[in-house]
Amino acid sequence: MERVDSLAFDLHKWMYLPYGIACVLIRREHDQRNTFSLTPEYLSHGEGERGMTGCDVPWFCDYGFQLSRGFQALKAWMSLKEFGVHKYGRLIQQNIDQAHYLAALIDKAPELELATTVRLNVVCFRYIKAGLDKNMLDEINKQIIIELQEQGIAVVSGTIVNHKYVLRAAITNHRSCREDFDVLVPEIKRLGKELSLLSLK
Repeated sequence: MERVDSLAFDLHKWMYLPYGIACVLIRREHDQRNTFSLTPEYLSHGEGERGMTGCDVPWFCDYGFQLSRGFQALKAWMSLKEFGVHKYGRLIQQNIDQAHYLAALIDKAPELELATTVRLNVVCFRYIKAGLDKNMLDEINKQIIIELQEQGIAVVSGTIVNHKYVLRAAITNHRSCREDFDVLVPEIKRLGKELSLLSLK
């Protein structure tokens, strides 16, 4: 974090807020203002004033494409006031712990392999089977995602890691529990076995 000029994050994930809420932290205020600030005559700030009230507050039109904006931050502020930072921290840590638990289950399953090291709440992994080439395994893993969703087992996404198609479990639900992952791993193994048998025919 010490090396970045800005940091963006989506509050609709770990704060469970509406999709339109996001936040960006800018290290140097003047960089943001210099990027967006444009002052035609109809937006003239007036001599010596910075804000519409005449107080020393910023003109929001100098910080983004929108000339005005709704008070989206109220939802985030009210949620923090209602639930508190510690509760959010506990729920976030719960998801991180669940990601490491899922990674441990994958490590114990010879039919599965981790694609990356688990650092936070995202687990990338794939079904593998000896005798199947990369393209076949890619197709099987794509089909596993479809079957998981269509059979009502779980919703995971897919991505490419090191030129291989992998399953991507991003754990952000405060209702997730370890039993969910105890179900997920055997179901992926079952689906992978069924699909690999079909691909070998």
